[in-house]
Amino acid sequence: MPTLIPMLAIGLLFFIFGFVTWLNGALIPFLQIISDLNELQAMLIAFCFYIAYVVMALPMAWLLERTGYKNGMSVGLAVIGIGCLLYIPAATYQTFAIFLLAQFIVGSGLTVLQTASNPYIVRIGPQESAAARIAIMGILNKAAGVIAPIFFTWLVLADFPNVSAASMAELAAAERAEQVSLMAAAVIPPYVGMGIAMFVLAFAFYLVRLPHIKEEAPSDAPVHESVLKYPQLVLGAIALFFYVGVEVIAGDTIGLYGSRLGLANYSTLTSYVMVAMVIGYVLGLVLIPRVLSQQGALTGSALLGLIFSGLLLVSSEQSTVIASVLWGWSGIAVVPDAIAFLALLGFANAMVWPAIWPLALADLGKFTARGSAILIMGIAGGAILPLVYGALAQGFDPKNSYALLLVGYAVIGYYGLVGYKKRHW
Repeated sequence: MPTLIPMLAIGLLFFIFGFVTWLNGALIPFLQIISDLNELQAMLIAFCFYIAYVVMALPMAWLLERTGYKNGMSVGLAVIGIGCLLYIPAATYQTFAIFLLAQFIVGSGLTVLQTASNPYIVRIGPQESAAARIAIMGILNKAAGVIAPIFFTWLVLADFPNVSAASMAELAAAERAEQVSLMAAAVIPPYVGMGIAMFVLAFAFYLVRLPHIKEEAPSDAPVHESVLKYPQLVLGAIALFFYVGVEVIAGDTIGLYGSRLGLANYSTLTSYVMVAMVIGYVLGLVLIPRVLSQQGALTGSALLGLIFSGLLLVSSEQSTVIASVLWGWSGIAVVPDAIAFLALLGFANAMVWPAIWPLALADLGKFTARGSAILIMGIAGGAILPLVYGALAQGFDPKNSYALLLVGYAVIGYYGLVGYKKRHW
């Protein structure tokens, strides 16, 4: 199979995306504790990570046009390695600003990888099965997202059982300072290991051979002089902005919300969002394109998102039988309904990214690399919307602030019903 080696190589990258990205779900409540942050300040951790996609997307597209996809992947891995090593001074001096800088640099490295790998996986096979190929990548991505918070908890928090924002607030100042110092030191070894691994992988990708993909516009497709004159692309980037925003709100705030409710397992809650996403990806892989079109998967996902968000808003913050049924298999006997519905948003989110990419890149031809950069900039939703959520949660109420999710799924639904069809403004 000529695409096997490229699929394996890109699959490894998608696993790395997931591991590094969804590590934030455990990292954010952890840094909230050791840096004494409120909800809005804590969401700056996600903001600095995802804003890199806006700041660096077009420069990285320029880089890829000159280095090619493969060499660009090596550069991206090396940049992630540099960002991981910055956690050494950040944790040593317990300086929040250095943590934020490290997040930005890691996000910059991921920007290169995302800009290179997403169009590559779309173009390496038939257009109509592109969402299925991205779904395979998504399974690897979210499987890494399941592992990452558990990995973080095992390596960093194993010696700090039952620690949460609520429990730390009850400690005396001296005892709390000692606990913070111990927790900060525990974060250094895993990030050093990840940094070294990224440099090794960067060298490996420099050596591996990947086939070149050539972009040509179909003869019957409208050709524009500017990439911004393709409505399916621009509207797709807007849909991605809101999608990544709601995805990050679900995956990265569930730990904060759980910590606020006093749940001892707050650092692993992101894993359950990822489990739900993996289930959604597997289902999409089976159904697309045999039973369900890419557009049908997108609109169905938006509808599910609206339903689960609505149930979240009216659900209880107390543990009930419903939550026990949902989570009994996981080893967590009971969780609040609100946490359960927040985690189930992972299922609704699963097929949005795989469906939007091929729909948005359709008929772009020579503009595919730049179009990919525009879509990558849509990942800024992961920086902006969680920050908006943090401000709402700080000023009002964390659970009711999840009403922001309804706006995001409504925009995604519009693109799935109308926006993807447009070829002229």
